[in-house]
Amino acid sequence: MWPTLLLGLLVASVGGWILTAYLQTRRIRMLERSHEEIQVEETLVFDFLHGLGEAFRETIRPQELHRLIVEGATRVVDAHGGALYVTDRTGAKLTPAFISKGCPPLVDIPPNILQQASANPVALESYLRLHTIVAGEGLIGRIWQTGQSICLNDFSEAPELAKLRGSAFGSCSVIAAALRYGNQDLGVLALANGPTGAAFSQGDLVVFKSIAEQSAFALYNAIIYSMANEKKRLDHDLEIARDIQRILLPSEAPAINGFEISGINVPARQVSGDYFDYIGVDEERLGVAIADVSGKGVPASLIMAICRSVLRAEASRNSSPADVLRKVNRQLYPDIKEDMFISMAYLILNHQRNAIILARAGHDAPLLYQRRSQTVTPIKSPGMVVGIDSGSVFDRLTVDFAVPLERDDCLVLYTDGVTEALNIEGDEFGLDRMMESVRASANDGAQAIVKKIIQDVRDFTGSAPQNDDITLIAMSKT
Repeated sequence: MWPTLLLGLLVASVGGWILTAYLQTRRIRMLERSHEEIQVEETLVFDFLHGLGEAFRETIRPQELHRLIVEGATRVVDAHGGALYVTDRTGAKLTPAFISKGCPPLVDIPPNILQQASANPVALESYLRLHTIVAGEGLIGRIWQTGQSICLNDFSEAPELAKLRGSAFGSCSVIAAALRYGNQDLGVLALANGPTGAAFSQGDLVVFKSIAEQSAFALYNAIIYSMANEKKRLDHDLEIARDIQRILLPSEAPAINGFEISGINVPARQVSGDYFDYIGVDEERLGVAIADVSGKGVPASLIMAICRSVLRAEASRNSSPADVLRKVNRQLYPDIKEDMFISMAYLILNHQRNAIILARAGHDAPLLYQRRSQTVTPIKSPGMVVGIDSGSVFDRLTVDFAVPLERDDCLVLYTDGVTEALNIEGDEFGLDRMMESVRASANDGAQAIVKKIIQDVRDFTGSAPQNDDITLIAMSKT
């Protein structure tokens, strides 16, 4: 009996060892298989991230980035297809950015489109490419609205997908996530498996969430990158506009017997809404103009260019500054927006008779320095700005005004960018400081006046940015 019992124990022990070895071997194989799957998954995720990184090494097109996101996510999760919907410029709806081939529809499909698609698949593809989604509309719209991520195998929450489940266009499982970075809603990324595919697992959802986060970051970077490129293009265009404007403004003052003239324009931005000009009226007369268009930047500079063209056309052979301004106003009034206007001052200098006739259209009063009394006086001739009246009031108010100018007297035209220049405390340079600058430099001539005012303004404002265009013209009687 004892030998039999011992033999049985031996056989049981050997059997236990064999079973244990078998189970351990199986577990090792399962762990190896799991490790291999993790390595494959890691490789796919790394390739996905590497692809996104490589996309930003060169100028990336949005369409290419969208394709990389969808196709990369599809490979990582081993889905049949995917779709990326991005927020449009208004932020009110989603537009399809990329839908891969083989991706089951993820939106509600009208019956007539389904009927057409059974004979012509292009009908369905066209519908999906053109169909936009508002917040809360269908599964994609709800995910966008709530900002959640889902793994959906039961389509009770998505009736628009449930009705397609038995058809060739149906899906058996969907995972989707809202793409958000910071406070910005960027869109929705979704993957789907068709009728013959396997259901997505919670493990798939965890990996997919990581992919969605990286995709949102890539889309946000693409937006910033695009904005930077757009700014570069705009800056380049503004540089061209500034060069053109420099051509429109006089590079130097004309040499006139009996007078010294000096002018300068310092734009606050790349282009200026200020304007000054010297216009040959005839052999005896020179027209001098200064203008300030309301606003700044490109719109103001365009109005300035139009004003220059009209003024030059009307000034030829016309000895009345007021009449010239009246004609300019009539031409510009129909084309100037309600919230824009132009302040102008235009004078005609008769260098043979040493006479100056001034007309003012709502512009800052020119400053007259009289050497005999050492005084600076604003010349407040009447007038209203160009562009706010068709002519009935403008013509009545705008008149010619004779400016007496003796030897060593000076007349200074300027825009409000001088008097309204601000320092870091928010104080204005003001008219009194400007008059003092004129008084201190007038004995040295027109060029000295311009240099002195510009330097005094810079000393006053210090590190504060220039907030408006500055234009100056000084004329001294020699």
